[in-house]
Amino acid sequence: MKKNDSKKQITAAIQACLDKKAEELTILEMGKGSGAFTDYFLLCSATNPRQVQAIADEVELRLKTAGLRPTHVEGYSQAEWVLLDYLDFVVHVFSEKARKFYDLERLWKTARRLEPSELKPAARRRRAAVKTAGKAKSARKKKTA
Repeated sequence: MKKNDSKKQITAAIQACLDKKAEELTILEMGKGSGAFTDYFLLCSATNPRQVQAIADEVELRLKTAGLRPTHVEGYSQAEWVLLDYLDFVVHVFSEKARKFYDLERLWKTARRLEPSELKPAARRRRAAVKTAGKAKSARKKKTA
């Protein structure tokens, strides 16, 4: 799969998590020499088991509409830590207690943390930067007038 495709899919997964009120969203880019079996981890927390399942359901639904199904799902019935494996990235939905206990961010501390905006394709980032610069320029013009 192309890197741009997986970034679009991760972005869709992020939006699904946010729409279901996921907390503490973290994106880890796994390094080539890290020994990781995937390129990215998307981690988030939920406040109760029903929300853990709702987030996992929404991620699965969004990506299914984009033609992508997880190759493996673990932990759904227990709803403490649901893992959705999409090969190029893995979505981890944790209860607050499980997230603290397993502390994947510490375990994979060599991974690079990303912001959701860093996953957008370069052309979209450039357009956004140009748009922001244009707004700043027009705001300066208004001030001087």
